[in-house]
Amino acid sequence: MSTSKGNNEQYTDVLHRALFVLTPSEGKRLIAKGVKEMPEVQEALHSGKLIIAGGTTNAFIAEELTGIKIEPDRYTAGIITKGRLCVTPSKERISPVVIIKGEVVEASWEDVIEDFGRGDVFVKGANAIDASGMAGVFVASPTAGTIGRVLGTLYARGAHLIIPACLEKMVPSVQDALGKAGTLVFQHSLGVPVGIVPIVGGKIVTEITALETLSQVDAVALGAGGVGGSEGSTTIAVSGREKEVSRIFDMIKEIKGEPPVQGIKRRCADCRSSCSYKRND
Repeated sequence: MSTSKGNNEQYTDVLHRALFVLTPSEGKRLIAKGVKEMPEVQEALHSGKLIIAGGTTNAFIAEELTGIKIEPDRYTAGIITKGRLCVTPSKERISPVVIIKGEVVEASWEDVIEDFGRGDVFVKGANAIDASGMAGVFVASPTAGTIGRVLGTLYARGAHLIIPACLEKMVPSVQDALGKAGTLVFQHSLGVPVGIVPIVGGKIVTEITALETLSQVDAVALGAGGVGGSEGSTTIAVSGREKEVSRIFDMIKEIKGEPPVQGIKRRCADCRSSCSYKRND
């Protein structure tokens, strides 16, 4: 007993803890910083190709990787805003960022993906993740949009697929959701009807993954939710040696205050989907 007690006392001398809440936009910024430091991303930046598909979290990643300010509400195609599934008008969208050997290039991602190799990286966000490691992407296109275009190529060539997703995207089971969705299966929909494309084998990066990439700490989500602008937030605890915990805590304090992403949606008057909302906004 005395030896165990002594070991515990010695351990507590080096174990420090920190507690904080991250709003979704703050979580996106943290995830972006974590993705930037991933070994496969650094390797692709140095000597390969990297495509950052559309998505609000991906806008933060593109910004961290390039140093170029990007409006996240324009770095989207499909979007959930104002409580509905919708799309961003084509004229408002920013094209996906393509990086080759560390340089942003004016090239179509569709052309660059044709030349992807095993060390190259494709970054694609998700609408759902679960504890099994499966992710799900909503698709309104009858041919499954971006993910339908690239998934086979990435699997066939052994390229890296990184899936950044805040913990607010956690659902009980992506597998269970698959048979309940589809663009043609709903008789009523407040928003654009969607199907779901499942993804396995990609590397999901959450706030927890980012924290443990950026520092030698253990991180755990304690809870989720909030009000008054903190809806969708995640409460997180980290533990580790004092230097590591302090470094992470300082970073979190810098991230705090990241403004929420507003979202830009198509006007209902311009929409021809089977959405049942149909109001002039």
